[in-house]
Amino acid sequence: MPQLDTSTWFITIISMILALFMLFQSKIANHSYYSNPSHKDMKPTTHSTPWEKKWTKIYLPLSLPLH
Repeated sequence: MPQLDTSTWFITIISMILALFMLFQSKIANHSYYSNPSHKDMKPTTHSTPWEKKWTKIYLPLSLPLH
């Protein structure tokens, strides 16, 4: 059986590794990678709220008027 003849294993394995290396190099070379984004200073932003305070007030149960 030719599979048990180990004299050709080295050449087969080396040629397979070389072929895969060249294949992957050509695949990776076709990609265009984006550069890393530059860091910006993080400044706290203030948002103006369009809501009136009377609609956004949170009422606690104890602060409700008594009946």
